[in-house]
Amino acid sequence: MTSTTASTTTVPPIALGPGEGEALWFLGILALVKSSTETTDGQVAVIEHHAPRGFSSPLHLHHREDEWFYVAEGALTFWVGGRTYDAPAGAFVYGPRGVPHTFSVTSESARFLLVAQPAGFERFMRALSEPAQTLTLPAAPTEPPDVERLTAVAAEHGIDILGPPGIPA
Repeated sequence: MTSTTASTTTVPPIALGPGEGEALWFLGILALVKSSTETTDGQVAVIEHHAPRGFSSPLHLHHREDEWFYVAEGALTFWVGGRTYDAPAGAFVYGPRGVPHTFSVTSESARFLLVAQPAGFERFMRALSEPAQTLTLPAAPTEPPDVERLTAVAAEHGIDILGPPGIPA
């Protein structure tokens, strides 16, 4: 005898193809939000990143979410909790909440997934982004980001900016 149980989830399935999702230009990269607080009832945010050589996140830590990365194309270098990791295509890196981390794109360009659990990190990205006009990298910034604004917006989203972009020496 087979038993079936009713699903208790209220979140509908998500199925997006290549190039689909909410397209953002975020600090010099193209980001495609594949899932978010709104689409997963706060469970998980999945964001595909397309970034040029040299793109780096500031050294930071998250208070609200764990974060992991999967490199689909290109290569990155990560610094997580005091250790450096080279991450070519196919690599996976996990950064638990409360652990300082940063990364830099070391190949000509890279495509990678950033997953935040629970969701919410995408709201930080939206606050500092503009809707992408095309599915291409935005024009290179002519000025550095406003560090004061970046730090304030990060703090509103449970993120502490601890240092400049790039891998600590």
